[in-house]
Amino acid sequence: MSRIVVTEFMDERAVAKLAARHDVLYDAALVDDPARLAREAAGCDAIVVRNRTQVRGALLGALARCRVVGRLGVGLDNIDVAACEAKGMKVIPATGANALAVAEYVVGTAMVLLRGVYQSSAAVASGKWPRAALSSGRETAGRTLGLVGFGSIGQLTARLARALGMDVIAYDAMLGAGDRAYAATGVRAAGLDEVVRAADVVSLHVPLVDSTRGLFSAARIASMKRGAVLVNTARGGIVDEVALARALKDGHLGGAAIDVFGAEPLPASSHFEGCPNLILTPHVAGVTAEANERVSFLIADKVLEALA
Repeated sequence: MSRIVVTEFMDERAVAKLAARHDVLYDAALVDDPARLAREAAGCDAIVVRNRTQVRGALLGALARCRVVGRLGVGLDNIDVAACEAKGMKVIPATGANALAVAEYVVGTAMVLLRGVYQSSAAVASGKWPRAALSSGRETAGRTLGLVGFGSIGQLTARLARALGMDVIAYDAMLGAGDRAYAATGVRAAGLDEVVRAADVVSLHVPLVDSTRGLFSAARIASMKRGAVLVNTARGGIVDEVALARALKDGHLGGAAIDVFGAEPLPASSHFEGCPNLILTPHVAGVTAEANERVSFLIADKVLEALA
């Protein structure tokens, strides 16, 4: 019987599946107690984490006998994969399991931001009637969605967007322009600069690596179409948040939905205060009841397989 430590929230039925075969410590708050986390890590054969647990440095050093790192999600920027593999640990992400949740978030927030009428509840309830002011919202059909990154999540986002009548263009540094993924989804391949300049909605679907850190700088944000919308469900650090806030406040951008940040939680009194047509969410684009179940059971099954 092996020892499995789960440091963040996981579907409890999937935890029970692990516990039926192994000794499991499940504490969704363990990530917030570094000293205890290090002690528990020292004796584990597998560790299961989300995005907040940093499997590097001191924690990585504490994993003396660990063989498996299960990631309840797809991004791996919180895990030193090379160092884990050098220690003989297998890193397992939940590839594809939360793709639908992210794709729906992108399309849903894009529709809300383009229309621009859904934050009027307080005004209407108080007796105001801002009908004229809210009568110039934009329809989704006929707009262009630009995807920066065209992996599984980007491709599913494209399918949903095209079903709503959007045109979709995409850039992916890892795919050739003739890759069959483009034809299969009815998407036109384009260069990064064209995607940024031409799209009414730009959605980011790239990992945080050296080449993407600061990718959406002040200059790149300025090159977006006036009135365009930016959606970031990828990783904080890709977008210059201060420059984004400035572009919203001065009216260059028509809206933004940001689910990931350079610092999480986002500090109080941040640069985003007072920005119009802005949706901020706490890194939950890929977390729904259904996605959590899929992610949790996928990782439970793969960890059990790796420990067999």
